[in-house]
Amino acid sequence: MSTSNDSSSQGTSTRPYLIRALHEWCTDNGFTPYLAVYVDRSVQVPQEYVKNNEIVLNVSYEATSQMQLGNDFIEFKARFGGSAREIIVPVDHVIAIYARENGQGMAFPVPTPVSDEGDDTADASVEAPGGTVEPLPEKEKGAGLHLAAASAEEDSGEDPTEPPPASGGHGARPALRRVK
Repeated sequence: MSTSNDSSSQGTSTRPYLIRALHEWCTDNGFTPYLAVYVDRSVQVPQEYVKNNEIVLNVSYEATSQMQLGNDFIEFKARFGGSAREIIVPVDHVIAIYARENGQGMAFPVPTPVSDEGDDTADASVEAPGGTVEPLPEKEKGAGLHLAAASAEEDSGEDPTEPPPASGGHGARPALRRVK
């Protein structure tokens, strides 16, 4: 038995395997798999559909062609507004995969944005269709997908941008809820 202190002893990331498994589960059960993706310069998606540095993609076999769910990248072709686009998403930028019909799935940590100067206090921004980077308005920073308990809290009048309080492991089962 050998002991190794290098990073290879940890193995590869489980994220691509979990994404493939949940994609297969959605497909096998007749659900539509959706990917929520954190968008920065390394992600190739139609920028006009990006909001709050995030985009949600329908990754069903009916909506895509030439789908490759690899260990490093998810690649496929899809139509946006009638025109075919090539989509390339680094696996570490996938922040959730879930079934459209019932919200069941899994969320992953959001990658930490790093500015060009090397500090990790980068302003949130979105690349405009012309290729320029525009800062997001202050009110839109931090909005996006939050893991929330599946309950009647939508009718409670609470601020939807605030994450729900953590339950002590009791009560409703967590589910993904898209916050606009």
